[in-house]
Amino acid sequence: MATNNLQSYELMVIFTPVLAEDDFKAAQKKFSDLIKEHGGEMTHQNPWGLRSLAYPIEKKTTGLYWVSEFEAPTDLIAKLELQMNRDENVMRHMVNKLDKHAVAYNLRKRNKHTAEVVAS
Repeated sequence: MATNNLQSYELMVIFTPVLAEDDFKAAQKKFSDLIKEHGGEMTHQNPWGLRSLAYPIEKKTTGLYWVSEFEAPTDLIAKLELQMNRDENVMRHMVNKLDKHAVAYNLRKRNKHTAEVVAS
């Protein structure tokens, strides 16, 4: 598989808040491994942790958020969404296709944040 057919994506998943820390990490690993197994590459992962929801989902008012960026062949997205829909720990998910400008913006934003942390 040629690497030039990889597309950049951003994935946000809201996991059920009842997961223990180890289960939350295992759930993240499950989806990042699925991406890697199908020819994708993780470029950034950011577990936000427990956050309040804008509205209740399944009578829950909080969720464990995980945001990641990855590059993958376009046919992987359907497989990834199927697995997330089947996973009872996933309350919501969203996959966004990123253009080169969004990828550059996210990289600048991450680098700026890293520079601020190092400076403080």
